[in-house]
Amino acid sequence: METSNHEQNLKPNREHKSSVFSLLFSDPDTLRELYSAIEGVPLPPDIPISINTLTNALIKGKINDISFLIDNRLIVLIEHQSTINENMPLRILRYFEGILEKIIDMNKMFDRKQIKIPRPEFIVLYNGENQYPEKKLLRLSDAFMNIEGLSIENKTSLELVVQVYNINHGYNKEILQKSRTLNGYSFLIDKIREYQKTGLTLAKSIELAIKYTANA
Repeated sequence: METSNHEQNLKPNREHKSSVFSLLFSDPDTLRELYSAIEGVPLPPDIPISINTLTNALIKGKINDISFLIDNRLIVLIEHQSTINENMPLRILRYFEGILEKIIDMNKMFDRKQIKIPRPEFIVLYNGENQYPEKKLLRLSDAFMNIEGLSIENKTSLELVVQVYNINHGYNKEILQKSRTLNGYSFLIDKIREYQKTGLTLAKSIELAIKYTANA
């Protein structure tokens, strides 16, 4: 199948899902809507939200997808994934450290007085094509090596829990209904896949899906 000059000029980003996701949720209002939908609690408009997503020009733009502070007391990291990655707790541990370095004077760690840090919350939104449950918890401790036979207490001194939500069209309907932006994103990706399955190029599929959702 030959492609037109128009399709060639589109040069679609094969990471289009992450790019669109980060673009849609790049302001406090959509983040407020998203967080409220996921947690099932309203987040009043007078509670400030500040975005502190990590960036690094040497690593193709963003290191993590979304990070923001709610009232300087709760820090939320949200990652978008189109593949199943059991290493997300380890990756997010790295991101969290980087974000703390941005928002806290780390030199104060050597002071006697305890530093107060925002309470963290870690979320992954999955919309890949492999089967995945509506919600799953990933724990850093699941990656710890087995120490049986060392004759020491098998206890966990460090833990990090990630909430993974499947946001594919048809999953977690209650969350999608509460977030118009997330629902629109889920629908758009579903339409792109639908067009691709007919044999259309990614560029043409994106073009038609955008037109379809705009008129829906």
